[in-house]
Amino acid sequence: MKHQLNLSLQFPAAKAYPSHKAIVSRATVTRWIKASLFADAELTVRFVDEDEGRALNRSYRKKDYATNVLTFAYAESEDDPVTGDLILCCPVVEREANEQGKPLEAHYAHLIVHGTLHAQGYDHEIESEAQEMESIETDIMQSLGFSDPYVPVIDD
Repeated sequence: MKHQLNLSLQFPAAKAYPSHKAIVSRATVTRWIKASLFADAELTVRFVDEDEGRALNRSYRKKDYATNVLTFAYAESEDDPVTGDLILCCPVVEREANEQGKPLEAHYAHLIVHGTLHAQGYDHEIESEAQEMESIETDIMQSLGFSDPYVPVIDD
């Protein structure tokens, strides 16, 4: 069953990261999120630079560094509609993709799937929850034509 998605896509970092903006088009991000939805949703996806990513992580998580993805989920109960903000830090995503030997597109897809699951209440603080979330992410990523994001890339 296809779920409805009201998506706001924000790319204030576009000037600094034009190649990223080409990868994460509205149609592509919509496809990745819809593959991850188990209910109707209203989400904002914002692509930011390192300064904004760090400021948000410091303000909301008390961690003074930019991280790859932050998810702000606003539903207060399971009966509330899925609403949230996903914040992706372009330079961190690019650095991680390079370090992991993964295509930038694949890493963005994984982080958007990951953030979308967080917006729906999935978490990975407890090992059993982490295993469940990783399994769901892997299934979604493979359905989108990507490899298992948790299998390390082996260099030749």
